[in-house]
Amino acid sequence: MFIKRPHMTKVHSKNTSPELKLRKLLCKLGFRGYRLHYSKLPGKPDIVFIGRKRVIFIHGCFWHGHNCRAGKNIPKSNLEYWIPKLKRNKKRDLKNIAELKTLGWDVLVIWECELKNISNIESKLKDFLCVSSI
Repeated sequence: MFIKRPHMTKVHSKNTSPELKLRKLLCKLGFRGYRLHYSKLPGKPDIVFIGRKRVIFIHGCFWHGHNCRAGKNIPKSNLEYWIPKLKRNKKRDLKNIAELKTLGWDVLVIWECELKNISNIESKLKDFLCVSSI
């Protein structure tokens, strides 16, 4: 019997469903005027508020190694590829965040699993984006 498996061509890095969900929430909260996948910054942050000097990354739990159930899920085959790949992703994320902070940007990481609790994300976004500079 043939088992249908997902193909890597189906995996996208832009306009993912968690990203679209977060953008819809930002719009609902009145936060507009952001840039998407801004290539002039390290790591091409998913959402960039240039005037506020704030960036948001929306990380998939599996791809970026979150400590939730999905993030701890490791493929059962081809481990010599997957384990180094996932470690490189985490290392790259830390490097990009450090570079952004060095450049004076505030960084927020939203995990895919966190989007299940919209009220938590709403307050997180308000806290992160409504901070006025004194």
